[in-house]
Amino acid sequence: MAKVAVLKTTPETVVSDYGRLMSMAEYQKAVPKVNETVLKINLSWSLYYPACSTEPWQLEGVVKTLRDDGYEKVIPVENKTVVTDPKKGARLNKWLPVLEKYGLDFTALPDVEWVEYKPKTELLALDKIFPEGQLIPKMFSGKNVIHLPTVKTHGHTTMTGAMKNAFGGLITEKRHHCHKMIHEVLVDLLAIQKEIHPGIFAVMDGTVCGSGAGPRTMEPVEKDYILASEDQVAIDAISAKMMGFDPLKIPFLKIAHDRGLGIADVGQIDVVGEDVKDVNFHFSTGKSAVIAGDQLFRKGGLSFIEPILFHTPLFKLCILGSETYHDRLWYPVVGKRKISSFNKTKWGRLFESY
Repeated sequence: MAKVAVLKTTPETVVSDYGRLMSMAEYQKAVPKVNETVLKINLSWSLYYPACSTEPWQLEGVVKTLRDDGYEKVIPVENKTVVTDPKKGARLNKWLPVLEKYGLDFTALPDVEWVEYKPKTELLALDKIFPEGQLIPKMFSGKNVIHLPTVKTHGHTTMTGAMKNAFGGLITEKRHHCHKMIHEVLVDLLAIQKEIHPGIFAVMDGTVCGSGAGPRTMEPVEKDYILASEDQVAIDAISAKMMGFDPLKIPFLKIAHDRGLGIADVGQIDVVGEDVKDVNFHFSTGKSAVIAGDQLFRKGGLSFIEPILFHTPLFKLCILGSETYHDRLWYPVVGKRKISSFNKTKWGRLFESY
């Protein structure tokens, strides 16, 4: 039976609560101290927006716990996409002051060596999307990984969490090509992780969750929960259930469960800490204009245009369109108003304190 730890928390206690949470989930058994440990931070937007990316208190809670427990070799990382910049994101999401406080350097994955990796497992999608071969960061092999996702919805996958956080670590910035078979890709990535990492763990922040057109243009909702588990499928399943979804109706969770990569059946998951069996946030998943357009051209009625639009220099127009919509239209017109309201909340005040 899989185990997922869940706690309620407050801004005053959240950093220490993360330590208690990780201990309840027995993270030291899952993450061998003899190995270096990669902290895979989550960046969905270079700009700060509540519930969008790893929160600074989430990062601090995990880093402090690792330091207190004697983990000396910790490497915080994040990748880029065609529309995000990890160094800018680390600054605007206030990760850098946290890392500096604990003597850690931030590593942008575009700056490290990527090497071809031949998975031992039978792949569902990656070999079809990248027939030239799968590249992964060379530094990942032989190291533990701890994922730092948030509780939020996603227009491509209903919800996003621990499993999708690997999407940003094990695939280059060209990972947008994976949207066509996204559920199968996430299962492939979990299988690869089990081959290359001696330990895998996830610590998920649900202090401020995201409902709606995720992973960016969501409605921030304060819920005050934090979660942790070594089972990437199980923690996503409990997060999905808390949001109001049936985990076994989310394809990547069902496929991973059926392939024995983790547990998605909540009846087979031991939840320790808070009793969340009756928790239901009643979240709904929406699609931003960018995601709706992406799906239309990749696998919808206009998919015949995909080879031209996504595999030629014309793709620069898609990048420009996404940047214009998100950064120049939605964020200044809608996002800043929501952030202004958030800043007046207890978690908003905590963010400002960093």
